[in-house]
Order: sequence, then structure tokens, then C-alpha cells
Amino acid sequence: MTRIALLPDVIIAPLVQMALAEDLGRAGDITSQAVIPPDAMAAAHMTAREEGCIAGLDIAVATFKAVDATLEVEKLKQDGDTVTKGDAVLRIAGRAQSVLTAERVALNFVGRLSGIATLTLKMVTATGNHKAKIAATRKTTPGLRAVEKYAVQVAGGLPHRFGLDDAVMIKDNHIAFAGGVALAVRRARDAVGHTVKVEVEVDTLSQLEEAMTENPDIVMLDNMSLEDMAEAVRIVNGHAVVEASGNVTLDRIPDIAATGVDVISSGAITHSAPNFDVGLDDVPYAA
Repeated sequence: MTRIALLPDVIIAPLVQMALAEDLGRAGDITSQAVIPPDAMAAAHMTAREEGCIAGLDIAVATFKAVDATLEVEKLKQDGDTVTKGDAVLRIAGRAQSVLTAERVALNFVGRLSGIATLTLKMVTATGNHKAKIAATRKTTPGLRAVEKYAVQVAGGLPHRFGLDDAVMIKDNHIAFAGGVALAVRRARDAVGHTVKVEVEVDTLSQLEEAMTENPDIVMLDNMSLEDMAEAVRIVNGHAVVEASGNVTLDRIPDIAATGVDVISSGAITHSAPNFDVGLDDVPYAA
């Protein structure tokens, strides 16, 4: 488990409100209101239905509390914990209508973020004893980037850039418009100053050699063969961080890590992570 700072309420609250507003619509939970007496009480456990890495529990707590501040919500696990099938991760008690109204939104957040965390942990594990770190990309769900990258971090991955203003990343289209790799890196250096990192994407070893004449902070090896990755590490020789990207799959990570790269970035961590199966169980009602 990786301990990182919890997301502040100023980030969580708007996401919870947006999700609840989407689900409640104009009239609220008409099913629970119609079927369950208003004074009925419930106790429930949010339970993992498969093995993986849990994430999003604080957002789930915020969801239940946003629906009904009187609900008692207890975390039985922490974000970043590994869980097995049947493990209870939250306990919720209070008004039954409120529990069921918040249920789906809370489960959606935990299922999505735990799916990302679980895939991240598998990728981190696949690097073995090599130094390579696993990083996410900006290929995230619109509006959910902060929490999706948080899920990557609690599983031991790196967030990479959070947005276009974090760092310079010069990609192939930038290079084409600039007129060359070296020129693009030089312009970036002149424009952003000494506090901003400059990363440049290269497709070939000759592009890499050209880029290194301008001393970038990071070079991204885009869809290179394993042999070229290893040669790129030799060329850079510690003078920049070497990042491998493109066609990164779980089964290829051990071989990519063995080339000596510093970072392996993958969009699949966020855009293709399977949803983690989690449900609300043991919900007895009493008037």
C-alpha cells in the first residue's frame, strides 16, 4: 500500500454533487421513497467481490454523507489496501432510504477507482526488481482526472502530468510545426524558464540524438523496439529521464523494464482499466 495525501474536500465535493445530481434527477429516488418507510433503518457493508487494490473509499464516504449527514459510515479498509473476495471495506448504518439512494453513486466511484488501482498494482508488480516506475497519462475520464490519478498513486504508480500547464511535453505534432526536434526543445527552454521540466517525444534514435543536443529533462521513447529502448538508455547515459510509451501492455512490461528505462507510461491504466466488482451487502431493514 502506498500512502499519499487524501484528496481535499474542495476536489471531492463537486464530483460527488455532480454524480448525485445526475442520478437523482428532478424527483429524487422515487423507488426508495415509495417502497421503504421513512423511519426504516438499515445496516450495510460495502464488500469486495474480487481480489484487487481498493480506492475511492473517502469519496464513497462523502457520497453517503452528502445524501444524509446522519448516516454512520466507517471505513474498514484504507485506499491502497489489497483486498480479497468477501472483504468488507465500508460499514454504513442509518436511514434505509438514504443508504439506497447513495448506493449506486458510491459503488460507481469505488468500482472505477479500484479498477484503476488494481491494474496499476499489476503493472507495478510486473516491473520486478527493475528501477522503472509506472506512470499514468492524460487519457482520463473528463472531469475525473484528479481522482483517477489519485487511484494510480495509491497503488504505487506515478501521476505524470495533471494538465497542460504542469510541464512541457513536446510531441510529434509540435515537432512538425516547430520544424525539428532540437528547435522545439530550444524554443521550449527559452519560453518557460528554469522551473518547468521539458519533455520531448522521439520516434527514432536519430531524433533522440538530435534532442539530446538541447539537454531536455525527459525523453519519451514512442513505440520503440526493445532493442532501440536499450540503445536509447545507453545514448542518454543518465543525462535525462528516459520514459517508454506506446504499446505498453501488462505482459510486455517486464521486457520494457529490463531495457533500463526510468519510467513506463500507459494510457490503459485509466482508459481501459476493468471496473472492480464491489457491492452493498447485508442490508436488513427494521421499522
